[in-house]
Amino acid sequence: MPPTTRQQQRDQTRKHLLDTTVDCLVEYGYAGTTTQRIQDRAGVSRGALLHHFGSKEQLFVAAIGHIAELHLEQIKAAAEQMAPGKQAVPGLVEVLRKAMSGPNFLAGLELWMAARTDPRLRAALVPSERRIGKELWEVFSRSTGTAGTGVRSAFEALLITLRGLALTGLLREDDHWSDEIIQARVRDLMAEVEATGTK
Repeated sequence: MPPTTRQQQRDQTRKHLLDTTVDCLVEYGYAGTTTQRIQDRAGVSRGALLHHFGSKEQLFVAAIGHIAELHLEQIKAAAEQMAPGKQAVPGLVEVLRKAMSGPNFLAGLELWMAARTDPRLRAALVPSERRIGKELWEVFSRSTGTAGTGVRSAFEALLITLRGLALTGLLREDDHWSDEIIQARVRDLMAEVEATGTK
């Protein structure tokens, strides 16, 4: 096995810092996730942390971007296995539902909520969130062969619904209604895709 290069070591340290940041956001929330806690938990020096990320906002945005990229790759891989057209809708919705739930997604929600009152964090998050939303739409549009405004509106409604369900699920354990809500979004999407003429 060849020796690890400096670049590989830097990449590994960066990934470790991102994973640790997400873990801290999940466990301690935004308020409890300090740079000191991250560097202690990651076992790195302050200098190493600052070498990779010049500010707390940069670190947080990069951590959520890291998770989003993993989810995007999973969604793209799943979409490639599906037959294109209207019949891809239920499978795509299920893959999105899995990506937009669980601990990693909640770490992102922590930052969304914090960004409401933190202008610097908000300014750092907005471009990343827009890019992720655009890429999700491109995967869905390509998989279903549609790009109409009705389909886009129904897709955005799905994303809003999934975020809402993730938040509601924090305080409610009776999630039997969530399947029905998701199925309603699936029906809306399939109707809009069908209206564009995609089979």
